[in-house]
Amino acid sequence: MNKASITKVGTVLYALVIAFFGINHFLNGTGMAGMVPSFIPGKSVFWVYLTGVALILAAISILTGMQTRLAGILLAVFLLLIVLTVHLPAIIHAPDQNAARFPLTNLIKDLGLAAGALLIAGKH
Repeated sequence: MNKASITKVGTVLYALVIAFFGINHFLNGTGMAGMVPSFIPGKSVFWVYLTGVALILAAISILTGMQTRLAGILLAVFLLLIVLTVHLPAIIHAPDQNAARFPLTNLIKDLGLAAGALLIAGKH
């Protein structure tokens, strides 16, 4: 496989993962509502659904090549905000190391996804 083919396959796989997470926001919206930081006004489930839409739109942008650079940058910013406002506080406030395992895993996952979004933005 040449470099362009590898990049295309990686980009498509990344977009499908982002789309999956967006769809997951709709399938598990009420369950995810508890993860919305308390300082954000309004109904928590609204924010879960709104971010689900944003994730799906980012995936569509990446798949179609339309506004991909902007989508990648905005997706990276969103994911870094989630790291800082959801996952990091969960780790800091975890009562013991075992309770912090899953927030740490989610923090690392979203950090990696943010890095991927920046790589995609950098290619367009």
